[in-house]
Amino acid sequence: MTRALVWFRRDLRVSDHPALSRAVERHRDGVVAAFALTPAMWRAHDDAPAKVDLWLRCADALSRELAARNIPLVTLRAEGDDELAAKLLDLATRGRCAALLHHREYEVNERRRDERVRLAFAQAGLEVEALHDRVAVPPDALRTGSGGAYRVFTPYRRAWSAWLEARGCAPLAAVGAQPRVELEAAAPPASLEGFEPEVAPGLWPAGELRAQARLARFVDERLADYHRERDLPATDGTSALSPYLAAGVISPRQCLQRAVDANGGRVTAGEPGPLTWISELAWRDFYQQVLVNFPRVSMGRAFQPATEAVRWRDAPDELARWEAGETGFPLVDAAMRQLRETGWMHNRLRMLVSMFLTKDLLIDWRAGERFFMRHLVDGDLAANNGGWQWSASTGTDAQPWFRVFNPWTQSARFDPDAAFVKRWIPALKPLSPKGIHTPEETLRQRLGYPPPMVDHASARLRALAAFGEVRGAQRDESTVPQ
Repeated sequence: MTRALVWFRRDLRVSDHPALSRAVERHRDGVVAAFALTPAMWRAHDDAPAKVDLWLRCADALSRELAARNIPLVTLRAEGDDELAAKLLDLATRGRCAALLHHREYEVNERRRDERVRLAFAQAGLEVEALHDRVAVPPDALRTGSGGAYRVFTPYRRAWSAWLEARGCAPLAAVGAQPRVELEAAAPPASLEGFEPEVAPGLWPAGELRAQARLARFVDERLADYHRERDLPATDGTSALSPYLAAGVISPRQCLQRAVDANGGRVTAGEPGPLTWISELAWRDFYQQVLVNFPRVSMGRAFQPATEAVRWRDAPDELARWEAGETGFPLVDAAMRQLRETGWMHNRLRMLVSMFLTKDLLIDWRAGERFFMRHLVDGDLAANNGGWQWSASTGTDAQPWFRVFNPWTQSARFDPDAAFVKRWIPALKPLSPKGIHTPEETLRQRLGYPPPMVDHASARLRALAAFGEVRGAQRDESTVPQ
């Protein structure tokens, strides 16, 4: 009798699950499932309590879906990699499993952890198989003409689209009932000490069925206008599926297939709404392949090594005001308050607030990246790091150092009626939209809203000078850090 152990991590679903499908296909005597609580790693990675709470609730929903298929889910807890490897091996032994199957994770620490697990199983004579799942196109599948990894999105997007057009993106069906396994399931706990969420769980309903329903509503009701409404934070114009993609409750292939179907089966041409969302899915894959091919970004280093020489300011009081949403720039503050209360932030606003921190305040992008991870329900290292480095001009762009968003014009352009600002900064509701975007000093004092903490025009020049120094040093070559 040979069974398989499937290790669920950030893939908490039963449909379009390559590892589960492979296990069922190759091991006809039954499947055992494992989900591991690793609080030490979660703390080390600054995983937000809201995110861990969603994971636990999704894992609980997964346990019920698996039980309906005669697959017991056993929850383990481990504080370190060696303990985790030992507990997985013990579970495989108790379940009479001949193989362990799981999906690849691309961060440096996770890859090291998975290698320890592989070695422990190999020493016991058991097989380990790791499959790609977190992306629509595997990170090692695409190479430039010179054989290197892609550093710029646009050519990557072309290669990504060609790969999909040649191979397709059809998701796998959910597995059916399996032979019963005489092993007692152990569901995940409802909560975990140290990860008590500050975000109301009802904002993010758990489980694969809820994620699928959200995807269906988005495609049916908002995808056609996505290209027009995705940048308007007061409008419900985005999918808000990022928390479910981060937890793997829904797969990128499932999202992509729905978009392609809505676009007449096309990946590169067609309707602007589906095409724009397909590009966003491509961005997600792009940052995952950056994580694999340039592992320094997993270790707190800049994608562009020369930008390590930028002289960031040490300004803890200013950082605290940014974190609290008390900068005096209404749209910036509204976005930061949305993050703290909901665990999520509109993508246009993520770019705005990260550029404000790194350009207007000239504070190191790593401080903002860490704060985001500690609060985001959809926190994902590749996407979060990629977004922060793009905004900080340390990331994957050809010549981005002079890009500095103007918070005033961004506010007027993307929240013209000030509906978003009014929602998150009630004190400003009495003002007209124009008054809200640029409140006068006397009105600020009367309403109890702080003055702007920096003059944007002067701050922009300061940022350009700081990056200009790096460009000058780069030309000198002798001072470029490697």
